[in-house]
Amino acid sequence: MHRVTPLIDQLPYALYTAEQVRALDRCAIEQFSIPGETLMQRAGQAVFELLHRRWPEARVVTVACGIGNNGGDGYVVARRAREAGLKVHLLQLGDPRKLKGDALRMAQAYRDAGGEVHPFDVIPPATDVVVDAVLGTGLERDVEGAWGAALQAINDHRAPVLAVDIPSGLHSDTGCVMGVAVKASATISFIGLKRGMFTGAGRECCGEIHFDALEVPARVYATQILSARRVDWVQQATRLEPRPRNAHKGQFGHVLVVGGAPGFAGAARMAGEAAARGGAGLTTIATHPDHAAVLNAGRPELMVHGVGTAEDLRPLLKRATVVALGPGLGQDAWAMGLYREAMESGLPMVVDADGLNLLAHDAFHRYDWVLTPHPGEAARLLGCEAAAIEADRFKAAGDLQRRFGGAVVLKGAGTLIEGEGHRPPAVCSEGNPGMATGGMGDLLTGIIAALMAQGFGPEEAATLGVCLHAAAADRAAARGERGMLASDLLPHLRTLLNPSSV
Repeated sequence: MHRVTPLIDQLPYALYTAEQVRALDRCAIEQFSIPGETLMQRAGQAVFELLHRRWPEARVVTVACGIGNNGGDGYVVARRAREAGLKVHLLQLGDPRKLKGDALRMAQAYRDAGGEVHPFDVIPPATDVVVDAVLGTGLERDVEGAWGAALQAINDHRAPVLAVDIPSGLHSDTGCVMGVAVKASATISFIGLKRGMFTGAGRECCGEIHFDALEVPARVYATQILSARRVDWVQQATRLEPRPRNAHKGQFGHVLVVGGAPGFAGAARMAGEAAARGGAGLTTIATHPDHAAVLNAGRPELMVHGVGTAEDLRPLLKRATVVALGPGLGQDAWAMGLYREAMESGLPMVVDADGLNLLAHDAFHRYDWVLTPHPGEAARLLGCEAAAIEADRFKAAGDLQRRFGGAVVLKGAGTLIEGEGHRPPAVCSEGNPGMATGGMGDLLTGIIAALMAQGFGPEEAATLGVCLHAAAADRAAARGERGMLASDLLPHLRTLLNPSSV
């Protein structure tokens, strides 16, 4: 029995909560008469097939099982591995007498086939792969005691880890670690992808993500409205249309970047250059007079104006299509004057960095802007701690959007986009840790502003921009994540925006 378990760029785009996946599972069993035992057999088989493909040289496998259905999947994996001639150590967490239903039947089938079960103690040193089948979805309290110690022991072992459905200890809905969570090399998820796998700690814990629908009929999915959407550049790039042959620069908008206090000229320059590479017809930077004369050195296509007062900004605003407000702006009297002038212009805008910090003290609601906070800025906007933002990134993005309007981009591992419409939030599944460096946010601001200048609405521009930014970062990371600079992304923006030229 063979099933394809695709890599992340082939995964479904629909994401669900744990409760929704349980409802899909019940629907398959009750309305489509697929026995739960059959689904469990298929899940265990899919795990074993992935294990065999991913680690073909593995000869010794340790399967850590809990007492729920996740553990039942683990018993199927162990039985299949033994049938294939592998040496199997099955370590049981919790009282095996609590196994019931399909999981109990799978445990009995494993024992009937000659398999041995041992209490979880020490993972044998010679193990080639550890299979995490301890805790599944629906975890709502921190993992502690012997269970927490077991998950830590899995992490401490040298062997790679294959997680069944979701890494144990990871919250399915939020991507938050519940006390301690397994850090898997690969995870194979079933029936529906869980949204927490793609944001926050989910990116670190899941490793390489695979998926198997377990042959559940497509009609089952019509019973649930997806909770979130996975987005990537392959999908989003299809929104771009070829430019007309008689195009002129006025058709593609004029981005005005407002920022660059003394010592922070680079932020405004990065945003401006990203706007130009993002396809804006014209790009102007309004910045502090101290460095205006040299800001476009090496990039003469950028128009730069020194603005000493808010009055100096007014004529520039009259010529702009979209404002990118905040890169390197600061929060002094000069910055506040420019901030207020830009806000009063009524122009569509992208607000980032110090623009967001100023907005936190001067909150209001608009429909025609994009806010791009990182967790610290989001916390200031919502009046809470950054830890509360990371504890439930989906809730935070929704709260920000409802309070401030427009589209919100909550940056971080698994960036979220929440818009004005009734569409579920989007989660970008691209990007890498090399992006954890100064200037990346300034690039994103410029990219989104350029897309808005070219006619995309706030949510569309935010989604396109986030995916373009992440895809460019993944290309730049081909030479290594450490030491990657924000400016390393710029050449890749043009290539990605013009796929027919590659």
